Amino acid sequence: MDLIPLIQGSKGSDDPAALHLTKEAARLASVMTSTVARQKTVKEVLLYGKVMEDERLNQSQVTHVSGRIEKLYVSFTGEPVKEGQLLAQIYSPELITAQQELLEAAKIKVTQPELYNAAREKLRQLKLTDEQAESIERTGTVQTYIDIVSNTSGIVTSKPVNTGDYVTRGSVLFTVAGLSKVWILFEAYESDLPFIRENQSVTFTLRAFPGKKFSGKVSFIDPVVNPVTRVTGIRVEAPNNKGELKPGMFASGIIFADLSEYSNSIVIPESAVLWTGSRSVVWLRLAGNDEPVFIMRQVTLGPSTDKGYVVLSGLSEGDEIVVNGAFSIDAAAQLEMKPSMMNAEGYKTASPHNQSVENMAMEENKTQTSMHSSFHVSGNCEMCRDRIENAAKSVRGVITSRWSVESKMFQVSFDASLTNETAIRKAIAAAGHDNEGFMAPDSVYEKLPACCRYRN
Repeated sequence: MDLIPLIQGSKGSDDPAALHLTKEAARLASVMTSTVARQKTVKEVLLYGKVMEDERLNQSQVTHVSGRIEKLYVSFTGEPVKEGQLLAQIYSPELITAQQELLEAAKIKVTQPELYNAAREKLRQLKLTDEQAESIERTGTVQTYIDIVSNTSGIVTSKPVNTGDYVTRGSVLFTVAGLSKVWILFEAYESDLPFIRENQSVTFTLRAFPGKKFSGKVSFIDPVVNPVTRVTGIRVEAPNNKGELKPGMFASGIIFADLSEYSNSIVIPESAVLWTGSRSVVWLRLAGNDEPVFIMRQVTLGPSTDKGYVVLSGLSEGDEIVVNGAFSIDAAAQLEMKPSMMNAEGYKTASPHNQSVENMAMEENKTQTSMHSSFHVSGNCEMCRDRIENAAKSVRGVITSRWSVESKMFQVSFDASLTNETAIRKAIAAAGHDNEGFMAPDSVYEKLPACCRYRN
């Protein structure tokens, strides 16, 4: 097989930092480029959470008299009730005594109206209506039982009593949750908080209704970040007239945040960026050359958007950057001792042939200490990605780290003289994510947000 020359020095740029490739080499490396342009900046913020009842619509159904429960007309939790519906019937000696006092006071109401009014007021406090009191006076009949009716419509979520139980005044018989409107409690990573604000529209989906989209608005942002999970609660209110949104359902939401402060900024694809931990670099293709010629450019990035990253500095509109194959180009630059993501300045000597044998051996050893590895890491979402990548970056010697939500594959570049793959795997497991070789401790895994728990 004929060898394909990688370096084409006769027809390219004279810049010693430029990397010259033949067209065949660029094709084999699957190099693709794109022209830099200014775009509308919109950031997609992904959220994960679950449906909860609106606490403001919860009502406790209590008894206003002490006595014995004779009948319960609601027998289990989850049963729907309507406002005004009969819930229970209570036998109350206290109520009987109060009615008898009214009958006696009615006989002397002309001479002692204060006693009569006090007796009527006592029945009002026991939640008997004026019509019921007048009926007792008119018929002279004492009402033996008191009816407890619902003061709201909704679903019974708690029933702490049974037929025959004795209750005191103020005892809770039922808790009713109104589900005409619900909350979706999302968890947002702290890096996404600057892009979330109250009254923002949120589109979310539920596993129970594939392909169907629901919407709501952000009504509350928790002012405190959870010190263990590093997430903040985001409350979204959504109508539930059809009753499809049931408390406990898992939800996946998305917010499209318009980054007005970065309006009409340069945006580049995520695949174009090579991360070094402290620096971000891209590879530019130089115009005016017969063969593909590339040069590294360090850039300063702003927030991520739905199309990539906002570039704050380092690129100009019209620049042609590599969007696929950048890692292969950078590897070739390292072999040629040119500036790369591993070495921003490259090697000072213009030509490696002018170096001494000792210097060349030393430079070769430096290149060989940089290693790349990939392995499977368990996780579910964007919060998992941030946690996994940050855990790897915390290991001294790690240069770049990237984890894919779709494939679950983790890619890392590191200085082999400072660390190794085993140390990186241990750090990721200690952060709560199983990988090939190490399991996350149960105590750490159980503290992960619900959306991040991947074990069956």
